[in-house]
Amino acid sequence: MCLRNLRMGFLQRGSFHSLAVALCLLITLLQRVNGNGEYHYNVSRRVPDKRSHGCNYFRGNWVFDHSYPLYDPSRCPFIEQVFDCQRNGRPDRLYLKYRWQPSGCDYPRFNGLDFLQKFKGKRIMFVGDSLSLNQWQSLTCMLHTAVPHARYTLVRVGGLSEFRFPEFEVSIMMMRNAFLVDLVTEKRGRVLKLDSINGGQMWRGIDMLIFNSWHWWTHRGRFQVWDYVQVGNRIFKDMDRLVAYKIAMRTWARWVELNVNPSKTRVIFQGISPAHYNSTDWDQAKGNCFRQQKPLPGPRYPGPTPSPLVILKTILRHIRKPVFLLDVTLLSELRIDGHPSVYASPTHRGLDCSHWCLAGVPDTWNQLLYASVIA
Repeated sequence: MCLRNLRMGFLQRGSFHSLAVALCLLITLLQRVNGNGEYHYNVSRRVPDKRSHGCNYFRGNWVFDHSYPLYDPSRCPFIEQVFDCQRNGRPDRLYLKYRWQPSGCDYPRFNGLDFLQKFKGKRIMFVGDSLSLNQWQSLTCMLHTAVPHARYTLVRVGGLSEFRFPEFEVSIMMMRNAFLVDLVTEKRGRVLKLDSINGGQMWRGIDMLIFNSWHWWTHRGRFQVWDYVQVGNRIFKDMDRLVAYKIAMRTWARWVELNVNPSKTRVIFQGISPAHYNSTDWDQAKGNCFRQQKPLPGPRYPGPTPSPLVILKTILRHIRKPVFLLDVTLLSELRIDGHPSVYASPTHRGLDCSHWCLAGVPDTWNQLLYASVIA
């Protein structure tokens, strides 16, 4: 506003004008930095992020709370077995008893009935990989717990799942799309097209879109689901995964710019969910997520900031359409105890330090989603 007034001619010439310009630039810079010295990205300034008065919901600590968890997973029969750690034999329950506490403020407690009433007649869609599935299943269970006698339907067709509350006319969908860009099968094989989103047709007109992508970009060998990467007319057998991710996220950002009507659709990006396979990341000599029973103390994580998060924030900073970053990375990094580990199946085979037990950490993601953009 200050610089705009200068351009309109309120201040015209001379040294006073130069001083005014300098003051305006200083004021503008200060307005873009909060009291903790954190830069407020464009993405945060254009949508409610509940960080007013120096409060940031995404910085804080995990505290013990006897009232947790928010629900009994055994009363949510639709939770997939890989997330149901208690049913798969996890012997401890301490990991269920932690509540996220932001530094210097509180957030409104999740109110499932209020959520459903505010979204009456609307559609919500999660788009992403199995970590989106993790959050989707958490949200549907939290809502089912809030209105346990309300009828619901659950329909799965291909990569699309729809959980619906007919009484509220609310539809909560999950669309499996790990890369957000197109993955197609051609004569040469499976091709990941980094600059194409033809699959985005199904996203149009949705009332709230919650995107996520990163987990599958690192997979190699038999877990890699593509044979080639394509950018324009160029075909690559492989490329630096961070470079590929950056190109794909730019393509996604362009899709948002061209296809989202902010008066109709809210756009959320889930942020980067961390894995805990190497305990040296949090200054333990040996180990992983197995047998971890307590969170790390906040408000900082000992390891480095994930590179994909840096890329994501840079891209979000330049999107002109409103996009809210549900910045769950730090609070999730502290939860070395929250993964299924060997309890992703009753046989206790394998080690999963990527996904999250339900009830668990994704419930907090949904509480902060509710507090930040809905409540």
